[in-house]
Amino acid sequence: MAAPAPQALRVPITRPQLGRPEADAAARVVRSGWVIQGPEVAAFESELAAAVGAPSAVAVSSGTVALELTLKALGIGPGDEVITVSHSFIATANSIVAVGATPVFVDVERDTFGMDPAQLPAAVGPKTRAILCVHQIGFPCALSPILAFAKPRGLPVIEDAACALGSEIEIDDRWERIGRPHGTAACFSFHPRKIITTGDGGMITTSDSALANRIRSLRQHAMTVPPEVRDRDPLAREQYLEPAHNARMTDIAAAVGRPQLARLDAYIAERRRLAGAYFESLTDHPILLPIIERESLRSNWQSYPVMVRSDCGVTQETVIRFFYDRGIATRRGLTNAHQEPAYTTRELARRPVPLNVSEELRDQTVMLPLFHGMTKQEERIVREAIAELALE
Repeated sequence: MAAPAPQALRVPITRPQLGRPEADAAARVVRSGWVIQGPEVAAFESELAAAVGAPSAVAVSSGTVALELTLKALGIGPGDEVITVSHSFIATANSIVAVGATPVFVDVERDTFGMDPAQLPAAVGPKTRAILCVHQIGFPCALSPILAFAKPRGLPVIEDAACALGSEIEIDDRWERIGRPHGTAACFSFHPRKIITTGDGGMITTSDSALANRIRSLRQHAMTVPPEVRDRDPLAREQYLEPAHNARMTDIAAAVGRPQLARLDAYIAERRRLAGAYFESLTDHPILLPIIERESLRSNWQSYPVMVRSDCGVTQETVIRFFYDRGIATRRGLTNAHQEPAYTTRELARRPVPLNVSEELRDQTVMLPLFHGMTKQEERIVREAIAELALE
């Protein structure tokens, strides 16, 4: 492919939309003098629970911590196995290893990037304690058959919903948001690549009040007296019920997240419009193949993945370089934990089934820029490059 002279980056892969409302919110907290977990965190929890339809929400310091604390709160540890996918950000598998358990990897479905329910029977065993599925890059996984498999076996289902705030799934003829939750708990991330960012941070939603209370304890050193109570009663003596760590979200972070959460519906509408425009540009494209949503799933389009056609004679690396030379940032497909040194050099996980689709997706997927706040010019630059690539 002939390439123009490399240009300065004109279109990033994403750009957090932070402005005056977020700055004012952070300043409000700074002036208040209460900057660690407090009233802003409580308000953020309540507002997010309402946004997804969850009875309880617990804010923590990151999406990875959300997964770890949920596993720990469920009593999962050494000697236990958790069925999950390798095709995900490394935090999914690492959270299982962090509590001393063993990830058991199954393959994914090509059109959802999520867990293939048909492979669960081959992965379950006497040590299986939970299923950790992933709503990957905003695409809900096939949750209904996963829940149907888990329920009669008494297995909790933890949803790694790091990328899926605002995504929806059709269950019992109703559209419901991911995080309601449909499994035991759903874990979100507020990393800058996500639809809402607090710099870093996470949230767990659940309908199990006992589980929520245990996570609240674990996020604060398993301390019996929360700070707001201690401030009202200086003689209150706290106890520490078990070894635990600091996983609190700050009030500054929560305050920054709240005005963005109020705009969530507008963000998703804009992302869906952009996804539709990209799909139009990719119709009958000779090199790039768009993903088509299942009728029962609605993505928030946290990312926009395209597949490099296997029969086009063009590699993933060539496509990424093509866009880069035109000032457009793209990214490779998701990593596979089982192909990373952390797992290839150690016996940390089990693979009872081949992971062929996971490996193909890693090497054939390219993420195009898509984010709310994308300018018309940025959209035009990307769509023109898509059209130019078709002519190469």
